[in-house]
Parts: sequence; structure tokens; C-alpha cells
Amino acid sequence: MSRQPRRRTVEIFNLSFLDVVSCGFGAIILLLVIVKVAEPHVIELLAVDLSGLVHRLEAELFDIRGETTVLDRRLTEVQEQLSRQREKLARLQGEWSSVRGEYEATRNESRAQTLIEGRLAAARQTLSEEMRRLLGAGYHRRDNLIGGVPVDSEYVIFIIDTSGSMNQNAWPLVLEKVREILDIYPHVKGIQVMNDMGDYLFSQYRGRWISDTPARRKAILKRLAGWQPFSNSSPVEGIEAAIRQFARGDRRISLYVFGDDFARGSIQAVVDTVARLNGVGKKGKKRVRIHAVGFPVIFSQGGIPDNTVRFAALMRKLAEDNGGSFVGLNRFRP
Repeated sequence: MSRQPRRRTVEIFNLSFLDVVSCGFGAIILLLVIVKVAEPHVIELLAVDLSGLVHRLEAELFDIRGETTVLDRRLTEVQEQLSRQREKLARLQGEWSSVRGEYEATRNESRAQTLIEGRLAAARQTLSEEMRRLLGAGYHRRDNLIGGVPVDSEYVIFIIDTSGSMNQNAWPLVLEKVREILDIYPHVKGIQVMNDMGDYLFSQYRGRWISDTPARRKAILKRLAGWQPFSNSSPVEGIEAAIRQFARGDRRISLYVFGDDFARGSIQAVVDTVARLNGVGKKGKKRVRIHAVGFPVIFSQGGIPDNTVRFAALMRKLAEDNGGSFVGLNRFRP
């Protein structure tokens, strides 16, 4: 006979279950009691803290209002200063406009004065920078007989007709004009003196420059006073010899030709020969300037001598083609 298993009876509401439930309710009640007891104290603390914050914020607000009042006062002062400065600026602008108008009028007058001075300077041949360096800023030309001759060279060569007509009639004036030309060059790098045939005043300086010193200048004038080498009354040989021996691209040289006639030869042939010898230098100018001084010696004999006219025609053309000037004197004695 089979035995059926015995079922175990389970009791839900036993003593342990009741203990647990009782403890849970007790804990909830205890929690509620604690919360209720602490709540007024916390609220009171919060109220105290908020009251302090409000007082602090009110104090800061009063400070900010005070600073705002100060800043408003300063702003008003600054605005008043700005207004005064604007008035001052407007007054200064008016004064500036007036001064500018006066300046414009003065500048227009200055321009007109400059234009006039420029035209006068062109008429009087204003000194260039190189001429100022050679002559000095205070130089004023004293003799109109050599006026209009550019003096911007650093080397000077005299080609002097030593024929009888010049030596016997015009030699004192020749010495005077040599001295005057040297005077308008207070200092040069070199001087040379040749006659119309190409002969040197000082043979020891053949092909070389004579140093420019006061003693050398005196020696030149002293030696020139009694110099009488042979001459064929033609400046051609002396001009050609001077260009061949001394012309250089880096030198500023002036030839001063003194004479009274051109006795022989073709004017055009001389012009062509000089043009070939005296080419254009690096700066687009002739390597040598050619100036000429005509002495009216032969005119004293009456009439208009052909040789004198030929000399004037030749030297005018050479001076024109080679950056120089021709000066015809109205007398042949000092």
C-alpha cells in the first residue's frame, strides 16, 4: 500500500512576519518624527541667511547708486569739457582756414616771385651747383665782357694767338682777360696755356696739367707777358692739339681761344675736324667746351677785314657746336 507524502502547512502570518512589519512601521514613524522636529529649525536658518543676503545686496545697491551719481557727475563734466573743446576746435579750424588762405596767397606770390627770379636768373646765367662749388656762393660777375660764359669746368686751357697783330696791339688786354678768366675759377684741377700753333707756354709741362696754385698763376701771367712764339694767325692747330692731348670723358675742360683773325683754311673743314675729335662724353655732352674771345685789332685799320670776319664766323660756330660762348670785344686795349 502506497504511502502518500505529507504536505507541510505554511503559515503566512507567523511571528517573524509580524516582527518585520512592526519594525518597518516603527522606522517610518520614527523618520516622520525626526523630520517634523528638524523642519522648523532648518526653515529658520534659511530665513536668517536670506535676510543677510538681502541686507548685503541692499548695501551694494546703495554703493552702486552712489558710484552712479559720481559717474553721472563726471560724465556731465566730461560732456561740458567736450563741448568746450569742440568750440575751441571750431575756432581753431576757422583760424586755420584763415591762415591757409593767407598761405595760399603768399605761396602764389612766392610762385610769381620765383618765376620772375627764374627768368632773371636765366638772363643773368644763374650759377649751377658745380659753378657754386668752383666760384663760391657769394661770387658776382664783375665784367660784362666775359658774361654769358659757362664756368662749370675743372680744367682750363688757353689757346692764344701770338701773331704780331695781337702781340703788338692787344697784348696788355690779353693779359687782363686771362687774369679775369682765372679769377672766375678760384680753384681748378689743372691749367694749361698754348698758342694757336699748339706750342706750350711752359715746355716742361707738355702734355701735362699745370697745378693750380697762387704761385703758378702768377708765374703764368709773368711768363705770358713776354711770350712771342711763331704764329700763323690760325687757332686751328692749337684747338686740335689741346683736344687730342687733354680731352677725357671724366674731365670737364674748357678751352678759351683768344684771337683776331683766321688767315687761311676752310671754316667747314675745321668745324668737321673738331666735331670728329671732340665727341660726346658719358653724360651726353661734348668732352671739351670751346669758348672764344675776339679782339677787334684789325678793325682799327679801317673797313671790315675778311680774316676778322672769318675768325668770328669760325669761333661762333665752334662755340655753338661745343657748348661754349663767343664774346666779341669792342676794344683791344685795357
